[in-house]
Parts: sequence; C-alpha cells; structure tokens
Amino acid sequence: MSRPATIIVAVLATVGVALTVGGRAGYAKLRGPVTAIGRSMPSRPVLPEAAIRDSDIAFYERRARRDPTGAMDLARAAQLYLQRARETGRYDDVLRAEADARQSLRNRDVHNASASQVLASALVSEHRFAEALEVQRGLSESDPTQLSFRAALGEIEFELGRYDDARATFDALRAHKRELSVTSRLARWEEIEGRTADARHLLHLALDEAARRPDLPREQIAWFWLRLGDLELRAGRSDVATYAYAKALTAHPGDYRVLAAESHLDAVRHDWHGAIDAGERAIMTNLDPATLGTISDAFGALGDTAQAAEYARVMEISVSKQPGAYHRAWSLFLLDHGRRVSEVLVKARAELETRQDIYGYDVLAWALYKSGRTAEAEAAMVRALSQGTQDGMLFYHAGMIARAAGRPALARSYLEQALQVNPYFQPLQPDSARAALAALPPEPHS
Repeated sequence: MSRPATIIVAVLATVGVALTVGGRAGYAKLRGPVTAIGRSMPSRPVLPEAAIRDSDIAFYERRARRDPTGAMDLARAAQLYLQRARETGRYDDVLRAEADARQSLRNRDVHNASASQVLASALVSEHRFAEALEVQRGLSESDPTQLSFRAALGEIEFELGRYDDARATFDALRAHKRELSVTSRLARWEEIEGRTADARHLLHLALDEAARRPDLPREQIAWFWLRLGDLELRAGRSDVATYAYAKALTAHPGDYRVLAAESHLDAVRHDWHGAIDAGERAIMTNLDPATLGTISDAFGALGDTAQAAEYARVMEISVSKQPGAYHRAWSLFLLDHGRRVSEVLVKARAELETRQDIYGYDVLAWALYKSGRTAEAEAAMVRALSQGTQDGMLFYHAGMIARAAGRPALARSYLEQALQVNPYFQPLQPDSARAALAALPPEPHS
C-alpha cells in the first residue's frame, strides 16, 4: 500500500470508516511519529506546555469530581479543554469545555465570568454564534469595563453579520487597540471593512505585545503569526505569508493549523509536492476537510487522478461526519467540484437564517450560480460585497456570476479586481479568471 493510501486509511479510522485503497507511491516525506499506522519515524519531542496542560486537566477534573457542587475547578478544566482543542483540533475537547462550563454555571450562576467566557468561546468553536451572542452579551453587560468581553462581543456580532452593531462596538474600542484581547479582533474587523493596511498594522501591534508576554501559550503566539500570514496571503503578498507561517511553526512546531495554511499557500503557488507534504502532516493531527480538498487538487494537478479521487472521497466522508453546518471552505470545495451542490445550497440557506454575514452570502451566491440560478446568485452576491471587503475570491465569484448573467463589462471589472487584489486567491481559480477574461468580448472603444 502506498504512503498516501496508508494515510487515508489512518485518517478514516478517526471517523470510523474503513477503506481499502491502492495507488502508486506518494510524493512527499511525512515527518513526525506515525507508528500508529505501521511506520517508524523520528518522534517529535512532546511540548512541555502540552504535557503540563494535560496534567492540569486531570488535576482539575479530579478535584471537580471530589466537589460536585463546586464551580471554579470545572471552569478551569473547561478553559484547559478549550486550549487543547485549539492546539489539536479535537472537537470532543470543545464539547467537554462546553459541558464543564455549563455545569460550573449551574453550580454558581453569579460571579463566574470565567465559565461564561469559556462557554461563549466553545459555542463559537461549534459555530453556534446566536447562542454565543447571548452569553457574551450578558458578560459584557455585567462588566462593561472588561475590554476582552466587549471585543469578543464585537467578534460574534460580525460573524453573525450584525455589522452596524459590530461597528459601534469596535469604534468604542479603538482607543484600546494595543490591548491584546482587542487588537486581533479589531484587525479582522478592519479587514472585513476593506482596510487591509490598518489590519496589518494592528496584527503587528499584537505580535509586538505577544512577544512581551511570557505567560502566553505558544499555540497562541503561533495563532497571531498565522493570522498575519492569512491576511498577507489574502492581500497577494505570498512571500510575507511564507515568512509569517515559518515564524508560527517556530513558535509552535507541528501546529496543524499552520501546516494546513502552508499546504494552501503551496497549492496557490502551484508547488503541488509541497502542498501534499504539508497537508498530509496537518491531517495526521486534524482531519480537516478543506485540507483534504487541497491535497486532492494537488494530486490532480500532478496527474495522479486516482489519488485525487481518493482524497476527494475522503473529504466528502469527513464532511458527512462533521457535526453542524458545513464550514465555508468545505462548502466551496464541494461546489467548485460540482459535488453535493443541492445539499450545500440547502445548508447555506439554513445557516443564513441566523448568521447573515458576507461569507455566508458568498457561499449562497456560489451555490445558486452552480445550480444555474443566476439572477438569485446576483442578488446574494450584492450582499456578499456589501462591506467593501478586499477578497479576491469574492470578486472572482462576482465576476463569474456577472458573466453568466450576460454583463460582460461588470464581469471584466470584477475578474480584474480579483487578480489585482490577490493573484493567489485559490489554487485553480485564478487561471479560470484569466481564461474567462480572455473569452469576454472586447471592450467598446469610446
């Protein structure tokens, strides 16, 4: 069995699916321990932070069992579960964090802000934003002086598409932009509003502050670098993104989130071997469907249609095993490849009942376009572009929808914007944008 096939079997075991695959040898060298799937390779040293965190979880859980009416030990265990979930992508840890936080609040519903904050964060991780909003709003109202509560509220507001509320929240927080709990959230808000340079400045402020904080977990340091890398890549600055991701891995070696981002970066630069290498290392920690999709596209670009098909199939299986709504990246992969179009359309509509943000409307618009419902897709795309966000993917979708609607001048404008903002917005779609531009009728001379 080839190494990619072995990896597929291993990752499918994590979702309870058996599969027998064949195929020729893979293209990358997997680094790190994989003895669980029958290979012996050099072990990556266990991070001391991770060992301490696991020991602390066991300690607080034991104390909570000895005092079933207590609140603080449960709240602390919930915090640690959530930290481990960020590091490993383990969804069961998110659910444990939610359960412990809820039990802590049942035991003590006043003066227990730490449990409420963990509960709100766990609900955000589960994409249950409307419920998270209620919890976070209660926290913010209980202590308006707590900047982190207000910043987290603003973040949930813009995730839900409540942009007027988010604008008011962040306008009131601008004077505190150097506070670490505010800076990164304000940066994301600036990016949504189309102020990329301001967002970049804020993320550098966050990194400067994080460097002065020896108490921060290394995964959080890595997350700040990851956020900067993602911003730079969306701005078309792939070399800067490369640097930021390298710094993230220096801070937290083996971070699956950063490896997934590196896989995507390699793919958009058409370094297909690198995309497979980084992607396979990422999915050994977390079976992210979007990363499986990236690996599938990379194998397809290299001409290995068998492996591309297997990874695409694993991607679909893993999506079907994920709880809740499809994440946007998974939905777009399925739509781009003509898979589960009607199913994604149904889920996109359902999600918009509570979460009416621009990227939700983008998924809806693309699903409608793929369904041949161009007029409806145009209307949804107007909502997706409503905040002035400078995202090449949004402009590409708008351009292709305008082209299908018979609006060549508008299609040309959007497609040119997509390539100008970021010629690396997706692995394959920039080439599609260039082909569509070339096929448009020439502009009339004035």
